[in-house]
Amino acid sequence: MSFILSRLLARWILRAGWALPVAVVVFVFVTSWPLMVLAEPAGSELVQPGNYWWYFVVTASTVGYGDFSPDTVAGHFVGAYVIVGGIATLTTVFTRLATLLEQAKGRRMQGMEPVRLSGHVVLVGYLAGRTERIVAQLLADGVTGLALCAGEDVTVHPMPAQPVEFVRGELTAPEVLARAGIERAATVLVDVRDDNEALAVAVLVDHATTAAHVVVTMRDMERAELIGYVDPRITCVQWHTPRMITEEVVSPGIAEVYTELMTSGGAGTYSVTLPERLGALSAEHCRATLGQVFGATVLAVRGERGLTVNPAWDGDLPPGAVVYYVSSRALAQDEIEQALSGA
Repeated sequence: MSFILSRLLARWILRAGWALPVAVVVFVFVTSWPLMVLAEPAGSELVQPGNYWWYFVVTASTVGYGDFSPDTVAGHFVGAYVIVGGIATLTTVFTRLATLLEQAKGRRMQGMEPVRLSGHVVLVGYLAGRTERIVAQLLADGVTGLALCAGEDVTVHPMPAQPVEFVRGELTAPEVLARAGIERAATVLVDVRDDNEALAVAVLVDHATTAAHVVVTMRDMERAELIGYVDPRITCVQWHTPRMITEEVVSPGIAEVYTELMTSGGAGTYSVTLPERLGALSAEHCRATLGQVFGATVLAVRGERGLTVNPAWDGDLPPGAVVYYVSSRALAQDEIEQALSGA
């Protein structure tokens, strides 16, 4: 067992580039101990096996506790030799550590390191300017744990100042998606160059994860049916509506609500101008009456101060205000007047 461990340790030392500092410290230790035995008087506690290794570590690291020290001039010279060897070793170690840190940073900037996140949002695809806007909106919405999986043409991290992990490679390669942690992601947004690539990536993402909420942006929404063949749980969102995309990422299912509102035959969004002869109305009375009588939901009101989305219940609506609402049909002004006046 000890032989196997020694072989593994030796292999790690060689691969990690630690051979030089290890060789230096071993050489200094092996040569300094006999020299210290010759320099110190017989019976010195310093040269005892149980003490010298401690003295060597403390002296070589330049800590210098002083619990053991040479008594002779020759021993002082040997101690200086240990100090010089320790400084040389530490310099080599720190140089190697700095190199490793720089290499690790370089690999992260080049998108070669795997993402360690879990329950995160993966953005598959990068389009200059557009992806930055999407990321900014997600961060503004309080989303944390973002990972960008970009194509091979993106050679370095495009958003190094943002809290976004970065990997790069062929987007249709399973190993690249694996480096982005697709299998551990909570949400995957596929936003690539065209619909054909979106379909190809969606197939791979669907194979890589069954738990994540997958959102695919499409330029031609008629082709969304093809995505449905891959997995009906995948949500397709119009490519030209970035805000709707981020809302779907943050609030799964919201895109379906928008689609339903924009599709004829179901609930729709309408507006109506309240008759001025009704005077000022309380928002509570207007909202409650429209809901109870017509099953309508007030979304916003435009008055003297402009548009107010989701108006407060305890506010007032000025005469002639425009009310925007969701209903199964458009309501006529006279029937709204009749309902609000209590007739």
